Amino acid sequence: MAKSEAAAVVKDPATKGKLKLIILIVVAVLLAIGLSVGATWYFMHNAQSKPAETAETAATGKQPAIFEAMAPAFVANYNQNGRQRYMQVSITMLGRNQADLEALKVHMPVIRNNLVMLFSGQDFATLATPVGQEMLRQKATASVQEVAQKELGKVVIEQLLFTNFVLQ
Repeated sequence: MAKSEAAAVVKDPATKGKLKLIILIVVAVLLAIGLSVGATWYFMHNAQSKPAETAETAATGKQPAIFEAMAPAFVANYNQNGRQRYMQVSITMLGRNQADLEALKVHMPVIRNNLVMLFSGQDFATLATPVGQEMLRQKATASVQEVAQKELGKVVIEQLLFTNFVLQ
């Protein structure tokens, strides 16, 4: 009997140490679970409130940009110093309202005609410079905005973008 009491006394300190370790692990796991649930709730709550804020700013700010490519690319011929030269330019329109862009498509033959006339009336040497290209882009934008103002009563596009510009 003395041996069993001594064995019980020896097992008690080891059992108490293991019990403390188990309790510590359980508390740590519960704390980790609690933190993860709390963080998830916090970030999900913030994510749900942000679309309402963006809806507010969309009502007061600009609408998202809509890009509409004008196909096919424009090609213009030039005669410089007795040599035949070419310009090819692909254009994309930047607008904010899809319905207005669709309405502008009805007038695309007039727009394309005005742009072809504008492009063919340029000096080839000027087009070879970045400043000349930017001036041409601004003139083309003004030309399309003029047609939109005349036909639709409002400016539909913000600007024209040259997505491909080749001089040969």
